[in-house]
Amino acid sequence: MKLFNAIMIGLKDIWAHKYRSLLTMLGIVLGVASLVAMAAIVKGMENGMKESLVAMGGVDKVRIEDEDVPLHQQHLEDQAPGKTMADVLALQQNATLVRLISPEMGLRNDVVRRGGKTAYPSETVGVTRAVLEMNLYEVQHGRFFSDYDQEHASSVCVIGTGIRDELFGAPEEVGEEIIPIGEIIHLNGQPFTIVGMFKHYESEMTRKLRELAQQNKDKQEPGIQRRTGWRSQRWDAFWRKNNVVYIPIRTMWVKFRSGAGREVEMDDGSIVAMPDPRLDDIDIKVRDFDKIQEAIAQVKNILMITHNGIEDFEIDTQEDRIEDINKNIRNARMSGGIIAALSLLVGGIGIMNIMLASINERIREIGTCKALGATGTDIFAQILVESVTLALLGALAGILAAFGLVQIIEAASPTQNSPVITTTPMIIAVAFSCGVGILAGFFPAIKAARFDPIQALRYE
Repeated sequence: MKLFNAIMIGLKDIWAHKYRSLLTMLGIVLGVASLVAMAAIVKGMENGMKESLVAMGGVDKVRIEDEDVPLHQQHLEDQAPGKTMADVLALQQNATLVRLISPEMGLRNDVVRRGGKTAYPSETVGVTRAVLEMNLYEVQHGRFFSDYDQEHASSVCVIGTGIRDELFGAPEEVGEEIIPIGEIIHLNGQPFTIVGMFKHYESEMTRKLRELAQQNKDKQEPGIQRRTGWRSQRWDAFWRKNNVVYIPIRTMWVKFRSGAGREVEMDDGSIVAMPDPRLDDIDIKVRDFDKIQEAIAQVKNILMITHNGIEDFEIDTQEDRIEDINKNIRNARMSGGIIAALSLLVGGIGIMNIMLASINERIREIGTCKALGATGTDIFAQILVESVTLALLGALAGILAAFGLVQIIEAASPTQNSPVITTTPMIIAVAFSCGVGILAGFFPAIKAARFDPIQALRYE
């Protein structure tokens, strides 16, 4: 009951000096609001980055990429074979710790046309069926390539919804969803038949961009055509998924690589176009993620054999990207936390200042309480409770301000990943505010507890 009475007395004193108390709490309010809002922004960034990571294949995806040969093998550089289907075959036969292998042969300077419309894919790649599981694709309309298409190098393709939107019109533009199965498009001048279309992939950020584009389109004057631009965000992993063109890997080789895939300098200095059997990427997924390092070592040993001991490749895991994400998130949290902590400390100094001023105003009151039997401990507890109450009120106001600040951020920058307010930062902010209140009230409470009642009663 004593604690309740102390809190009530503290609230009455705060209410009696409303404006002074409000200004005193301002540092705590700003500190808590910045801490909670910063944590919400960082959480939104983290969700967006991890969402993109999952969309591009998940954490168990491993990429085998080209790499310059090491210095001690520079004399063998012209003998480096690069990644080829021989590597894929060797991995399929010997890599027991690998469950999925997806070779990719890309097309450079790719352009897709249909009639008078042109689209620039995020990538045009020759692939096998393994790419569906590797990159987490789902064919929504039509079909994927058959074994017949691969064996006979058929001129067929599977496209993303972004390519459909560019060449045939987006649903929000034409008023209906167009399914272009069976239509002919020209890929770098070569005709291809669309046999399938992937489902539409969309992050929260892309959804907001699309909604904004639709709103802008609804507001524009009739007869004025404007490019909405929401599909041109090339940094968006989901945009890249929606703007792919996949063709059979054998078709890619026959139509685009077997003729003049790469330029080779001959002994006489002339440049000759030669067929290019090299793959752009080999993606793998391991059987057991807990044994990913053993799987990587096994893959590296197999590739060293197929590459005749020349290390012209590197193995890139999603763990590296996860570590980069976590590092960026930690740095952002640390920076924001330091700024918020400084604001809270400034608020604590303000509380200490106002408590000292309050004690000077209440010297006779303190003397009267001691004369009536209150101990120094009672006075100490009363002043400390008032200080903590002031800090906790500021923390509560700061949390409310953080919710408002997040709403303002979403309204001002609606195309970014939405901030996510979580419980942990709020608990930390309240606990830190309570600690600041205790520290700020400790010295004033000691000073008040040491007052001599006779001198306090004589004070004017």
